[in-house]
Amino acid sequence: MNKGTLIGIGVGPGDPELMTLKAVRMIRENKIMAIPGKSAGETVAYSIALQAVPELKNKTILPLHLPMARDMDRLAKSHQRAAAIIEAHLAQGENVVFLTLGDPSVYSTFSYIRKLVSEDGYTTETVSGITSFCAAAAAANISLGGREESIHIFPAAYEKALEFEGGNTRIFMKSGKRMRQIKEMLRDKKKEVTMVENCGMENEKIYRSLDDIPDESGYFSVIIARDQECSF
Repeated sequence: MNKGTLIGIGVGPGDPELMTLKAVRMIRENKIMAIPGKSAGETVAYSIALQAVPELKNKTILPLHLPMARDMDRLAKSHQRAAAIIEAHLAQGENVVFLTLGDPSVYSTFSYIRKLVSEDGYTTETVSGITSFCAAAAAANISLGGREESIHIFPAAYEKALEFEGGNTRIFMKSGKRMRQIKEMLRDKKKEVTMVENCGMENEKIYRSLDDIPDESGYFSVIIARDQECSF
């Protein structure tokens, strides 16, 4: 029996119109969808994809409990459990689509699952999606980089995001809980700061100065800090 393939699909940041044609086609062509959540109803990636592919509601759903935790042992065990659930279907020759926000290659749980599944001898594929920071720049109608400028991307939950010095453009992803610290750090830098909260969603908000950004914001908040004297 031929083994199935694990396919990681990025559904983009929130607007279903930003899903790629390939993502839509691959969802339509496959029957089993793995989602990072306890149920389809509470999974943002599923909700986005459902708007672009209504027939998704008729697919087989594999809910995967993947906690947002810093405990590496707990994370590793949750990844192993998820991989085992997926591999049970791959072993039967069934493809499994893993839906994820943004792009599967950027700070995505899919990367850990893909590695485990690949190590167990199964084929994996990745379908790229639009990242939250690219969509945020488009929503704010600004550029991220030009000419020789460098772009640095940080997961804001980690201390190293606040310690880095240098670079022309700094992007802080999922910055809600660290907003006050990030603002304090940027206040002494000569940066033009923009924040997009819930990019592509109905409650999207754009803030165009550091003073306008609230000290508390939602999980899906992207901060873009550019040099004030940038070339773009």
